[in-house]
Amino acid sequence: MNRLLVAAMVSLLSTVGHAQGFRLTSDDVGAGVQVKDGQVLVGSGCSGGNRSPQLSWSGEPASTKSFAITMFDPDAPTGSGWWHWTVVNIPKDVHSLARDAGNRTGLNLPKGAVQGRTDFGGPGYGGPCPPAGDKTHRYQFKVWAVKVDRLPVDSDSSGALVGYLLNLNSTATAELVPVSTR
Repeated sequence: MNRLLVAAMVSLLSTVGHAQGFRLTSDDVGAGVQVKDGQVLVGSGCSGGNRSPQLSWSGEPASTKSFAITMFDPDAPTGSGWWHWTVVNIPKDVHSLARDAGNRTGLNLPKGAVQGRTDFGGPGYGGPCPPAGDKTHRYQFKVWAVKVDRLPVDSDSSGALVGYLLNLNSTATAELVPVSTR
């Protein structure tokens, strides 16, 4: 296989799953920036506000039928990371979530949206709180452009199940990765 063909294939594969121009932004968290106290967990030795950040997105593929949001810590000392938040079935005409949309009650979410179970044991946003003295943790906020209207998820669906369904049913993602140290 010639080098030009290999380079073209690598370039094509590296863009799969990322729509050009699909962006995730926030008034509350920034890429590579320390998470603010308002978004930090209350518990496990942390005393933040435990409010999910404001998030906005744009530039999704035309084929998008719904959105999902996930927050995952790949640096958690578990061997498998830590799911902090999953929200699916966000209607396709919604392009932002207000601060504290991830409240455990779900009352601040758009109609039809569902929060799955986090690794804290229940639905709703669970903020960053890395173990004291541990390395810097990355918190991957990701918006998913989903090719179906609804995923079969309820408040007891694990982060792993939600992640699996999203990987099967998404056409693009956009990500914002703040950090936290303690």
